Amino acid sequence: MTLHIPFDNSFARLPGAFFTAQDPQPVKAPRLVAFNDDLARIMGIAPGEVEDLAAVFSGNRVPEGAAPLAQLYSGHQFGQYNPQLGDGRAVLLGEVVGTDGLRRDIQLKGSGRTPYSRGGDGRAWLGPVLREYVVSEAMHALGIPTTRALAAVETGEPVYRDGVARPGAVLTRVAASHLRVGSFQVFAARGDLASLKRLTDYAIARHYRQAEGPMGLLRAVCAAQARLVAQWMSVGFIHGVMNTDNCAISGETIDYGPCAFVDVFHPQTVFSSIDRYGRYAYDRQAEMAVWNLAQLATALIQQMENREAAVEEATEIVHAMPGQIEAEWLTRFRAKLALSDAREGDQALIEELLRRMVAGQADFTNTFRALGGTAARDQFIDPAAYDDWEAEWRARREGLGEAAPLLRAANPAFIPRNHRLEQMIEAAVAGDYAPFHRLNAVLVKPYEDQREAEDLMRPPLPGEVVEATFCGT
Repeated sequence: MTLHIPFDNSFARLPGAFFTAQDPQPVKAPRLVAFNDDLARIMGIAPGEVEDLAAVFSGNRVPEGAAPLAQLYSGHQFGQYNPQLGDGRAVLLGEVVGTDGLRRDIQLKGSGRTPYSRGGDGRAWLGPVLREYVVSEAMHALGIPTTRALAAVETGEPVYRDGVARPGAVLTRVAASHLRVGSFQVFAARGDLASLKRLTDYAIARHYRQAEGPMGLLRAVCAAQARLVAQWMSVGFIHGVMNTDNCAISGETIDYGPCAFVDVFHPQTVFSSIDRYGRYAYDRQAEMAVWNLAQLATALIQQMENREAAVEEATEIVHAMPGQIEAEWLTRFRAKLALSDAREGDQALIEELLRRMVAGQADFTNTFRALGGTAARDQFIDPAAYDDWEAEWRARREGLGEAAPLLRAANPAFIPRNHRLEQMIEAAVAGDYAPFHRLNAVLVKPYEDQREAEDLMRPPLPGEVVEATFCGT
C-alpha cells in the first residue's frame, strides 16, 4: 500500500515573498525509527509500507500533492534582532485538513540546506530528533498545546557537531501552523506593508476567525500565549530559547531545542547552554512572553492607518498580559492543590509551598503528585517544613470533599526527565531503541499510575544530573 497524504496547501498559495520553493535533499540510507499511527489517523493519512514511510519522511520522495517550501521570518534572538532567519534546516511539505476538521502543517526538520541556512549544513543529528519526538508527544499527553511528532527517520549519513560525527536523522513535525512572531517582524522591518497585511489576514483566517483586524489578532495571540506559559510553569517546563522566532502565533509550544523539565525546584533554573544570563529561566518565562508579544505589537502597528490610536490600543493589550498570565497560573496551581473554588489567600498558600520546596530541595513533579500523603513530606530535607504547610492546606480544603481524584487529574506522575532523555539518546546512538519506545509508551499516559514504570518517576542520582541542554543545531 502506497502512502497517501491528502494535502490542501494554503500557505503555498501566498505570494513568493513569504517563502522559497525548496525540495528536501535526499539522504543515503533512510530507515524508519518511529511513526505516529494515532496522529496519522487523525490527519487522514493512510500509511504505506515501511520503506515508503522512510522515503517520504526522510525527504527522498516528495509525495503527490506536496508543495515543499522554506518559510521566511526574522526574529529577536536573546534580545538581539536578526533581520533574516527563516527555515534553515526545515522544509514545509504542505498542509492537511484532518478528520477532526483542523488544518495542520507537515514539516521535515533536518532535511538539508535552504537559502536561509546561513552557512549551516541543514541537517539534524539523532539526539535532538528523538528528544523533540518524545518531549512534544509528552506535552500533548499532558494537555499542553504543542507541535507534534509524526515520524523519525535515520538518514544513514553522519552529521558533524563540534568535530564529532553523529548519526543523522530527520523529524517530521506537525503544527497548527509555523507562523511565528518573527514571520511578522521581517515584513515590518522591511517596510513591506502589503505582505504584512496579507500575512495578518491569513493568520486571522487560519487561527482566530473571530478576531477583528491586527489588534484583534494581537489580543487573541496574547491570550493564547498567556495560557501556554502558565501551563508550562504548572508542569515545571522550561522552554529554554523563547526567541521571537520560536513564539508561535497559534499558541502552541514550538521548537524543542534546549528545553527541560525541573527536577529539584528552583525558580531561577536554567538548562540551556546558550542562555548564559538566565534570560529564559523558569521564573522569567512569563516576562519574556510579554516581551515577545510587545515585538508582535510593534510589527502589527506598522500597517495601521491611525498609528497613534494603534499604539494606544496595542499598549493596553500588551500591558494586560501579565495579569492574564497570573490569572491562568493561579487557575492551574489551584487545580494542582485540589482547590475547587477560588478564595483570597490562595496565591499566598501556593507560593509558600513553592518557597518551602526551594528551601527543602524538593522534586517539583513528585511533590505535587504526592500531596496529601507521606510521600510528599519525604521530598523535603526537613519534612517538618512540609507538615506545617500541609496543615494550612488541609484547613483551606475543609468541606471541599476528597482531594485524591483532583490531585491525580492535575498533577502528572510522569514527565520526560532530563537524565532519562539523555540515557535514551545514548542508547539509541548505540543502536538500542528500547528506551525510546518505552518512554513514548509511558509518557502517553502521564496522569496514570504505572507501577511497572515507577523507575521513570525517580529524580536523577548525583551522577545522572543534567547540568546543561543544547539546541542540537
